[in-house]
Amino acid sequence: MGTTQAPTPAAQGVVLSAYHRLRKRLHFFFFALFCILPFFNIVRFDIPKQRFYFAGYELWINEFGIIFFALMFLLFVIAGLSMIYGRVYCSYACPQMIFSEAANALQARINRLVQKKIGHWPKQRRAVVAGILLYSTLLVASTFLAFVFISYFVEPRDLLSRLMHFDIVTAGGISGAVTTILTFLDFAFLRQRFCTTVCPYGYLQGMLADDQTLLVHYRDPNHTCIECKKCVRVCHMGIDIRNSPFQIECIHCGECIDACDEILGRLKTPKPGLIHYTWGERGETTREKDKPWWYRLGVRDAKRIVVMLVLLFYASGLTVALSMRRAVLVRINPERATLYTLAPDGDVINKFRLEIANRSSNPASVRISLDQLPGARIAGVLNPLRVAPGETLRQELDIISGPAALPAGVSHFQFVAESQPEAKTDAIPMTFIMPEGKPK
Repeated sequence: MGTTQAPTPAAQGVVLSAYHRLRKRLHFFFFALFCILPFFNIVRFDIPKQRFYFAGYELWINEFGIIFFALMFLLFVIAGLSMIYGRVYCSYACPQMIFSEAANALQARINRLVQKKIGHWPKQRRAVVAGILLYSTLLVASTFLAFVFISYFVEPRDLLSRLMHFDIVTAGGISGAVTTILTFLDFAFLRQRFCTTVCPYGYLQGMLADDQTLLVHYRDPNHTCIECKKCVRVCHMGIDIRNSPFQIECIHCGECIDACDEILGRLKTPKPGLIHYTWGERGETTREKDKPWWYRLGVRDAKRIVVMLVLLFYASGLTVALSMRRAVLVRINPERATLYTLAPDGDVINKFRLEIANRSSNPASVRISLDQLPGARIAGVLNPLRVAPGETLRQELDIISGPAALPAGVSHFQFVAESQPEAKTDAIPMTFIMPEGKPK
């Protein structure tokens, strides 16, 4: 039988840098996503206009039910992913972690550049030059990031105008200036310490995790660790993964896995390194394929089943609510302070209040007609009514009936509202009041 040959260091390097390459690619993807979302209204809460934008829908503040379902759905998506995949959000998608690591990389690059260009200068002078370059770059980056962040709450074009005029008077301008300062202080001095001192997500993860949650686990039953401590040196959070897989600082980035595999690969060890992604503390590693993928969803774990059912409930509720939503909302209410009025020619007039809200991004028109009210006509409005995008039209309209066209008392009828270009028709039940006896 032939012997199994260990992979060469070069081959190990190609394979074992997978987690590092994956993180860099996902960091770029999520950074781009973070910057793009508010500009295309994919997810944005416009506070001045009281609008919530979600997946192309422009939701008004009075549509709080849909907003609630959307927010709860996103919350349970994060909770479900955290229960199965652990700190995956921290390591791959969190803006704070992405920008903190970028600040670390920027500082290291500037230090190398300064050492290369002016290495003959005194140490203190080099430190001053490096500090000026670093903090100047971080200030520009913080201004940009603050602009993107505030764009989630203020319309980007409006915010850009405030920025160009150095607005620090209005609420939007003050918020932008404060966010810029906080962002600069964070990435200049705090960085990853924010994750271990301020951010509550790491503590919540401890409550969400179970015995099948993905972990970064050190396993060395044969005591083969050579104490090179490269796993400690590459750790962004400054911890030793060998102490415990449950350290709150661990963000499950997998850099220590690459480091251990690389060192053991140089020693021509035929097996992978001593650090692995594992399904729970006692579960198999992700390199082992003992269980099918659906097993990891927690088919035997009651807590996971409950979370999945709740997630399904909110997803279904959100889908139904969005499917029933009207982009053009028509409301008609009777003005009953005066039941009716009589015109000089004897006609009977009932007054109504009309409200049309165009909750779409396109112009709309609404035609109002009457059903089941013979001999009556609409007065006081131009039919059809034109409503601009985002506009709410409010006005009064009169329904006029001849003195003998309807019986005395209350007559039931419907307003029919046909909206374009949505091509939707709404029937609004209403009542018309005629005087008792013959009008004088």
